[in-house]
Amino acid sequence: MNALLTSAVAGLTAGGAYALLGVCSVFTYRLVAVINFTAAAIGAAGTFVLIALSEAGMPLFPAVLLGLVAGALIGVTIGFVMTRWFAEATASSKAAVTVALLVGMVAFGLRVTGGQHPHHFPDLFPGSAFRLAGVEVTNASALTIALAFLFTIASDLFLNRTRTGLHLRALSERPMAAELIGVPVQRLALLVWGITGAVTTFSLMLIAPQRSPDFMSLSLLVVPALAAALIGLFRSFWMTLIGGILIGMIEGMTSVFGSLNQYRGAVPFLIILAVLLWLQRGARWDEAR
Repeated sequence: MNALLTSAVAGLTAGGAYALLGVCSVFTYRLVAVINFTAAAIGAAGTFVLIALSEAGMPLFPAVLLGLVAGALIGVTIGFVMTRWFAEATASSKAAVTVALLVGMVAFGLRVTGGQHPHHFPDLFPGSAFRLAGVEVTNASALTIALAFLFTIASDLFLNRTRTGLHLRALSERPMAAELIGVPVQRLALLVWGITGAVTTFSLMLIAPQRSPDFMSLSLLVVPALAAALIGLFRSFWMTLIGGILIGMIEGMTSVFGSLNQYRGAVPFLIILAVLLWLQRGARWDEAR
């Protein structure tokens, strides 16, 4: 039992990142009606800008700022593609476009960054914050979890308590009607893409030192992020937050079982399958009634 608790605490680092990325995915979906498969790839691109500038000798703080700007600009660029040419497409078509963009970004990113060539990932916040169940919780882990909570609170308040949030909800639900009544649809949509691009970039900057040092591995963090978002049904920020943290803890607990540890990467896929089967069960139950 102690080993399971220790492993679960060790999984908080990944869980915080999954939660933050998942909340960003819900934020994007609720405001621009796009399931964004490129989210982690955008963050990976910004992170590798930081790495390239750091390896070139630039001080850490300006390199981080430029990496965040790069992530935001890449997010805005993808947002422009989606709003310019696919604004009236169905949700499934938009998702397919972001999958295609993900494949292209990964291929280009691996080419530019040298594939599996190792890189030094700077630790932005070194040191330990506190001990929990005998495990050192790093400053980066604590900050990632704190950011996930803050972004969840901010997103919830923004959507429900502000005029701009109401405009953005109108943009998601009725984009043509929102444009007709004077809502600056494209500017607000690009703002959403830019904000989520910067936030995902920062979250990957924090978690990158603990992950495999290549562009593809960071880009595929979108899978546990979408698993967390699916737990929240792409509606609830709080359920997504809890789901992301739980996925990280479950992954951590698999390390206790030697035979299962090599399959820890399959945990998000199993969760996605379980949630989809549960939703399908609910639909069949409704039909039967």
